[in-house]
Amino acid sequence: MSARSLEGRHIVLGITGGIAAYKSVYLLRLLVKRGAEVQVVMTPSAKEFITPVTLSSLSGKPVVSEFFTANTGEWHSHVDLGLWADLMVVAPATASTLGKMAHGIADNMLVTTYLSAKEHVMVAPAMDLDMFRSPSTARNLSLLAGDGVEIIEPGSGELASGLTGKGRMAEPEEIVERVERFFSKSGSLAGKRILITAGPTFENIDPVRFIGNYSSGKMGFALADAAASRGAEVALVTGPVSLRELHPAVRRIDVVSARDMLARCLEEFPGCDCAILAAAVADYAPAVVADRKIKREKEEEMVVRLVRNPDIAATLGSMKESRTLVGFALETDNERENALSKMERKNLDMIVLNSLRDPEAGFMKDTNKIDIISRDGQTCSFPAKSKRMVAEDILDAVFPPERGQMMMRR
Repeated sequence: MSARSLEGRHIVLGITGGIAAYKSVYLLRLLVKRGAEVQVVMTPSAKEFITPVTLSSLSGKPVVSEFFTANTGEWHSHVDLGLWADLMVVAPATASTLGKMAHGIADNMLVTTYLSAKEHVMVAPAMDLDMFRSPSTARNLSLLAGDGVEIIEPGSGELASGLTGKGRMAEPEEIVERVERFFSKSGSLAGKRILITAGPTFENIDPVRFIGNYSSGKMGFALADAAASRGAEVALVTGPVSLRELHPAVRRIDVVSARDMLARCLEEFPGCDCAILAAAVADYAPAVVADRKIKREKEEEMVVRLVRNPDIAATLGSMKESRTLVGFALETDNERENALSKMERKNLDMIVLNSLRDPEAGFMKDTNKIDIISRDGQTCSFPAKSKRMVAEDILDAVFPPERGQMMMRR
């Protein structure tokens, strides 16, 4: 990256009350040297570890810690900070602050700023070994990851307590590298039109019953949000899900059945550069849909005859021409072989494989663990990550950052 790689970027740097707060001085200095305009927001306890004077001298801005400045009566608007910033970084992020962020406990300026943030948020946890291992901390990190917060994993080594293990805040240079990587992707998909499918489909049996699956839509929504954050124009065709929040550049199209989803995909696909099919589409639907609720009868059994649904991936694969088509495979056995077969049969350019046998992947999870397989059989395997971070990995595979163009366009 260039010496002024963050020129013109607005960053809120949140600092909490941990011994690692001294590293935030170096982090602030690096961000400013690279051209960023940084507003420091401290928790009251953070001032016990590092003085606001030091930080304001480096940032060129008064540090914000309280809702009001007592001697002037000035009101510090967390809403305005959220609108001003391009990125929020909380480093160090203590166990207490992580818990407050995860559960919306807005009792200080830093957490209210986070809750008002429209921009991407990164956290760099820092705490003692046992605190980091605590189930509470793990749950809070999982909740934040599910909300799209990027977790910068702590390092291992000697800790302030004298213990040795995981819990050291990532080094300032590593955090700056993550910040530069984030901004390097911003706008990289400007001018691209992407179709994404998400969620389940519901196939009605009667007006109150249906055949469906457990898909939450989280993976597809994460993909839509990540693509829009990079500047793409996104059409998200989603089955019935409870998810609501979306990037404003995402155009949401709600459907119910597999046939509904296919119809809308056929409308959108011709104008797109790429389609990523993350929806869990029902393979079969009832042959006959009752127009009234089916009453429980005396018979021990009720037979519902099913017919095959149209294959959305195969249909788009037959007409894709120069467009890139990405599918998903959720398998329980012979995962790789089944994924390769699906990719070939449906004329996909790549396929994202995850397994129901992996506890960190599958339906309704906030995390996913994937392999991305290209048409020539090359495989990239990834550890378990939040679905937002998985979405970034998928987009990097389809649109390699170093080339700024689509992968394997056929």
